[in-house]
Amino acid sequence: MNSRGLLVAVVVLAALTGVLYWSQHRKPPENTAVSANTAPSILKVNMPDVTELEIKNRGTEPVTLKKTGDKWEITEPKPYPADQDAVIGVLSSLSYLNTDRVVEDKAADRKQYGLDSPAAELEITQKGKGTQELLLGDDTPAGGDVYAGVAGDPRVFTIASYNKTSLDKSLNDLRDKSLISLNPDKVSRVDLVQKGKTIEFDRTKDGWQILKPSSSPADGNAVNDLVHSVTSARMDLTANDASADFAHGIPVASARLTGDTGTQTLDVRKDKNDYYAKSSLVDGVYKVDPSVGQALEKKLEDFQQKKPALASAAGKPAR
Repeated sequence: MNSRGLLVAVVVLAALTGVLYWSQHRKPPENTAVSANTAPSILKVNMPDVTELEIKNRGTEPVTLKKTGDKWEITEPKPYPADQDAVIGVLSSLSYLNTDRVVEDKAADRKQYGLDSPAAELEITQKGKGTQELLLGDDTPAGGDVYAGVAGDPRVFTIASYNKTSLDKSLNDLRDKSLISLNPDKVSRVDLVQKGKTIEFDRTKDGWQILKPSSSPADGNAVNDLVHSVTSARMDLTANDASADFAHGIPVASARLTGDTGTQTLDVRKDKNDYYAKSSLVDGVYKVDPSVGQALEKKLEDFQQKKPALASAAGKPAR
């Protein structure tokens, strides 16, 4: 290599060495794009550690939920079974709750954000960690976000509106709306009473059998559809008190199901085009989906096993 080429190579090597040293030892700027875009968490919630949750909605009674073992129950304003999926949905949203931005680090007046009288407050109690209170205020002027704060923390945050939707739950949102709690696959007997006449079904190793009014094989799919319709019956909590409608409604049927955890009954009546049900599992009368009533209106012949088509006169199988 000639001296000129050697000199160029030395210069290039020196330049590369300088760039490498600078990149490894320079101090990064304090306000980088990464830090600016990093959304700080508002709360530190570890879902398995939560033992109690209270939700206060403006203008309504607070809802308190407590965890016993692995199961959540509503304790206030009255004891009710809780919808486990709904409660877990709220806790999941809390555990992943981040802010879009910090509006103020030290807010002297929270009234302008709607945090002096929050639209919703959530008190979260965790095992060994005490209680935290999340405050949800007004929507931001531009929309899409909601002002939020934490009791004892002077900062004001914004969170996405969908987070408020997933957290701001009412008593009806959190109640278990099941009218029958039996596992349909574990139901072994069904008594269907229609206008004083009873159809009795029994599940054997060979499938469903009709015991009454006379013993005969049952259409297994038809009986399974009946069982699933009854066990999937849900109370419509958006409807008004259904006691009067049930009282002067026309009786449709009473279904008594026996499973591995006991026997439960659903009585259904019809008023005009609507169906109302009363369950042995919970107090009260509730409007239900029409499919529940329609399933109980089916007749004996709908549950009987269909006979194969008769062969033709020529002895050939019917097509």
